Amino acid sequence: MTYFGSSASRSADAAAGPGRVLLASPRGYCAGSDRPVVTVEKTLDRYGPPVYVRQRIVHNTHVVRALERRGAVFVGETDEVPEGAVVVFSAYGAAPGTHTEAARRRLTTVDATCPLVTKVHMEARRFAREGYDILLIGHEGHEEVIGTMGEAPDRIHLVGGPDDVPYLQVADEGRVVWLSQTTLSVDETAVTVHALKARFPALLGPPGDDICYATRNRQAAVRRLAGACDLVLVIGSRSSATSARLAELAVLAGVPTAHLVDCAEEIDPAWLRGMSTVGLTSGASVPEILVAEALDRLAAHGFDDVEVIRAADEGQRFAPPPGLTRS
Repeated sequence: MTYFGSSASRSADAAAGPGRVLLASPRGYCAGSDRPVVTVEKTLDRYGPPVYVRQRIVHNTHVVRALERRGAVFVGETDEVPEGAVVVFSAYGAAPGTHTEAARRRLTTVDATCPLVTKVHMEARRFAREGYDILLIGHEGHEEVIGTMGEAPDRIHLVGGPDDVPYLQVADEGRVVWLSQTTLSVDETAVTVHALKARFPALLGPPGDDICYATRNRQAAVRRLAGACDLVLVIGSRSSATSARLAELAVLAGVPTAHLVDCAEEIDPAWLRGMSTVGLTSGASVPEILVAEALDRLAAHGFDDVEVIRAADEGQRFAPPPGLTRS
C-alpha cells in the first residue's frame, strides 16, 4: 500500500460508514492494456507453454501471476529466452536492437506493443531522419522510454522534468522537437513543455497528443470526483506509473488522503472510519474484477451506495497482432 496525503485527513477513531462510493469512469483496463494480455493468452493457445514474455506484459501483479499460471515465463531480456522459443514483446515497446537480437536467436516473436507507443516510435524515427534533436519527456529506466530512445539514441535527450531543461545541449536550437512517454501526468507534462518552449522558442511538438487517451481520461475522472471525497482509493500495482499518478493527482485535486492498493485485501477498514464519501478508481492495467472486489469490501463496511462519475466514454479496441484472432 502506498499513501498520499497529509495529516489533515480525518481521524481513524470515528465509526466507519454508512457512506457512498464515487466510482470513476473510465477506469481500469484500456485497449492498450487489454491487447497485450489477450495477445499472451492467444499465443499460449496457439503455441502452448512455455511462452516467454519480455518485461512485464503490463504493470499489474495480478495479471502477471495469472498468466504465469497458464505457462507464461517473464524475462528481462531476449538473451534469457532459449533459442528457437516463442517470445512476446510487452505493451511498452522494444528498441530496434531487441528485435535484431531476437532474429539472431531464431525466436518466434509476437509484438504486443501498444499502438499508441508505436506511434511515438514512428515519430522519433521520422524526426531523427529530418535532423531534429528530440527531447523525450519521460521517466528514466521505464521500459517505454528505453524502447523509444533506442530508435535514435544519438538524437534523443531524456527530460525528466523542468529541472532538466537548463542543462540540455542540442546541435541546432532551431531544429528541436518534444515527444513524451504515453503514461505521464498531463499537468506535469504541460509544466515541462512550458519550460522547454521558454528555452527553445522554435520547439516543435508531436503531430498529435503522445499522452494516450486512456491516461487523460482516467486522470480527468479522478479530478471530477476528488473534490467531493474524503478519501480516494486507487487500485493498481506500485510498479504502475499510471496508477501512482492517479493517487498523486487525487491529492492535488483536493482530496485529503489517497491510497494506492494492489487489491481489496489491502484496504484498511481504519481508513474508512469517519468518512462519508470514498472515491474509487483503478489504473489502466487493472482488470475490473479487482475493482469489483474492492466494491464488495467497501460495501461490507457500510459503503454500499455507489455513484458512477463519468468523465468520458471509451469504445476503443485494438486488434491482436497478425496471426492471432480475438474470440
